[in-house]
Amino acid sequence: MNKWFELILGLILLIGVILIAWYSSVSQWTILGKDLNFLHSAWIFLKGGIFWFVALLGLLFIILGISDLKE
Repeated sequence: MNKWFELILGLILLIGVILIAWYSSVSQWTILGKDLNFLHSAWIFLKGGIFWFVALLGLLFIILGISDLKE
């Protein structure tokens, strides 16, 4: 693909996602009684990703420490 097309497409997608997340948080989007607040869902997903990253980083350091003790 053309590099400019990829850049423009990426910017359009990023701005679109930001606008959808913002608009869904300021207005009440519901389907069959379920709230569709995408900003809240994205925040929960990000916090979960940070949690698992730190947990796996700790596990990696433990494995590296055990490996160093063997030598």
